[in-house]
Amino acid sequence: MDQSAQSVLGDATESAVVVLVPDADPLVDPHRQQFDVSASWGVPAHLSVIYPFVTPRQVDDAVLAGLADVLAAEAPFDCTFTKTAWFGDEMLYLVPEPDEPFRRLTRIVAEAFPDHPPYRGAHGDPVPHLSIGQRRQGDLAGLEQAQEVLCAAMPLRTRIDTAALYAGTREAGSWHQVARFPLGRPAR
Repeated sequence: MDQSAQSVLGDATESAVVVLVPDADPLVDPHRQQFDVSASWGVPAHLSVIYPFVTPRQVDDAVLAGLADVLAAEAPFDCTFTKTAWFGDEMLYLVPEPDEPFRRLTRIVAEAFPDHPPYRGAHGDPVPHLSIGQRRQGDLAGLEQAQEVLCAAMPLRTRIDTAALYAGTREAGSWHQVARFPLGRPAR
């Protein structure tokens, strides 16, 4: 593992494997900064593959190589966000279409690292989503206003070609990218 990855892991207490969606940042970042705790931690627009993942002290060359190999076996794909949805009235998110490639990424990483099921197994088969915000970070009216703005700006079409390992604490600005993993080609 290189020096930069080791330094990022320094005080980290958690990690996550995510699919990055940089094309979404200009659209969603103002809303995520206000309503999404992971944005305050420093995680850019993404869909979670596995959260929480291994503890940062478990990240080593074998974990990084295992992730690289699993993710390189999956081809990049196109995705469109055409609508928003809610988990109850607590969390607003963008819906990816199709969602099966995201589900497949979660399955293959969970199979490769069976001790780390997504959300610790609390949600069964997790619904792929790009979080916009949680009600506990603001108010329902603010999230509903964000939803109107987002719906007016969609569809958002993008190419999904990169996953990443992030690590940090539950403190603002503490999450940083540990490693990037291109989809569909060997990382080494």
